[in-house]
Amino acid sequence: MGHHHGHGHGHSHDHTSNKKALLISFIFISTFMVIEVIGGILTNSLALLSDAGHMLSDAFALALSLFAFKLSEKAANSQNTYGYKRFEILAAFINGVTLLAISIYIFYEAFHRFLDPPNVSPMMIWIAITGLIINIVVAFILMYGGDTKDNLNMRSALLHVFGDLLGSIGAIIAGLLIMFFNWNMADPIASIIVAALILISGYRVTRESFHILMEGTPNYLSYEDIENKLVQLDGVINIHDLHVWTITSDFPALSCHMVVEENLDRDLLLKKAVNVLHDEFAIHHTTIQIEGPHADMEHNENNCN
Repeated sequence: MGHHHGHGHGHSHDHTSNKKALLISFIFISTFMVIEVIGGILTNSLALLSDAGHMLSDAFALALSLFAFKLSEKAANSQNTYGYKRFEILAAFINGVTLLAISIYIFYEAFHRFLDPPNVSPMMIWIAITGLIINIVVAFILMYGGDTKDNLNMRSALLHVFGDLLGSIGAIIAGLLIMFFNWNMADPIASIIVAALILISGYRVTRESFHILMEGTPNYLSYEDIENKLVQLDGVINIHDLHVWTITSDFPALSCHMVVEENLDRDLLLKKAVNVLHDEFAIHHTTIQIEGPHADMEHNENNCN
């Protein structure tokens, strides 16, 4: 049982560092956004205001992820037996969908700029550089302060920041090309490249979170392998109604029915099965129903009808 406790502790430690990373990032981005809005109004710069809009979407994504972590800490109750852990995945899904929406909006904007290339002020480059620095700092905080590798919620927040970071790079390059070569097309072209990259990452997060929300088998686990391993245990005749799903990032769950030979030490078998799932597949949350061979006959007959 010691391992269980360790797993839980690791989870809560991750949670705390994830929340801290998100909060610091949120403060950074929100502060810069306010500065940009004021700057945009004072310099009458659309580029500044639209970048502030970008920052707003980042701040929203970070706040949503932070809220999801806060909510997921609420204890389980009789209404929500798994607690609110699933909300993290829902937040990731919303972040993924907003990434898709942002990329489509950028495509739309870029198309209009192709038809009528705007004049871009040198001021825009300095703002883009400042934005880039802020985004790099925030990306570092998220990557090194939190768990962006395994936690889908954290990853969705990071992708928003990356999207913005790319936008800043695009704006800098476009600004320089326009300044030195008067090549106004650089602006919409840079936008389209950024939009395409945001579209890809948004699609991935949306697909992954949708898969979890639809109770899909986790991508890193093989349904067949699990079934084979369980059937190979001594005394097991067959397995049916096997389900493997994810409750939230890093929290897979499994349930199945196991048909076993008549005079078998069921407690020992259950222990073996739980150990196999725990050690080989890192599934800590399992529900296994054990049935005798005759229960299986009835089950099969029911199935035939």
